[in-house]
Amino acid sequence: MSEPRRLWDDLAVGQALAPLSFPLTTYRLVVAAAGNRDFNPIHHNAAVARSTGAPDMYANNIFLQGMWERSVRDFIGLHGRIRRLSGFRMRSFNVVGDTVVVKGEVATLWRDEAGDGWVDIRIWSENRHGVSVGPGNILATLPTRARLPSKA
Repeated sequence: MSEPRRLWDDLAVGQALAPLSFPLTTYRLVVAAAGNRDFNPIHHNAAVARSTGAPDMYANNIFLQGMWERSVRDFIGLHGRIRRLSGFRMRSFNVVGDTVVVKGEVATLWRDEAGDGWVDIRIWSENRHGVSVGPGNILATLPTRARLPSKA
C-alpha cells in the first residue's frame, strides 16, 4: 500500500481546504439526476422547475452532498475515512449557470482511546448569492504517524 497523502499529525485547527468549484451546466445536472436516480424534472427541466417557484432547474441534495464528499476526499486522501456528515441544509437554490464553490476548514482535532486521529471539518457551499448549503460538519479519521506500518 502506498504512503498516505495526508496524516492526522500534519493537520491544524483553522487549516483551510482548497476551494473546489463545480460549474452547474445543464449536462451536469442531467447526468447527476440520472446517476443518483432522482428523475424529478425540477432537476433537469427548466420549465417544470420554474412552475414550482424555483428560478431554474437546480442541483439535488445527493449531488450537493457529493460535492462535499469530493472536497473532503481531496483533503484527507484515500487513506482517510469519512465517518459522518451533519448540518447539511439548503439555504438557496443552486441553479444551472451557477458555479458552486465548496469551502471548509479544520474545526477540531482529537485522538480517541484507540489512538485513531479524528478531524471535524466545518464545510459549506457558496454560489453567487453567498452560502447556499450549510454550514455543516464532516467527521473523518486519518492515519497517524505513530500508527504507520514500519518499513522493513
